[in-house]
Amino acid sequence: MSREEVLRSIKDAEKKANQKLVKAQNDASGIVSKSRTDASEVIANGKKDAEVAAQEVLDGARAAANKEADKVRAKGEKDLDSIRSQSEKNRSAAIEAVLDNFTTE
Repeated sequence: MSREEVLRSIKDAEKKANQKLVKAQNDASGIVSKSRTDASEVIANGKKDAEVAAQEVLDGARAAANKEADKVRAKGEKDLDSIRSQSEKNRSAAIEAVLDNFTTE
């Protein structure tokens, strides 16, 4: 093999190596870019899932609070009805007691 052939084959090898290096750098850049995009999507999906979970917790707490409030309201209404009923029963006796008190004086 002549000197020119050796030099040409060295240049060809360097050219191929350079092409492989450029391709590897482009591939690496593409991988990094895709990883960043994927990471952004994962973060966005994570935030979205967290918001949905938080809303579900809030909805559950709100439903439980409303249920408890309904129980307290029902008990209060029952107690109020009982007081009204008792006061209606005692009204005549109270009127008589007040009138007796005024008439005896």
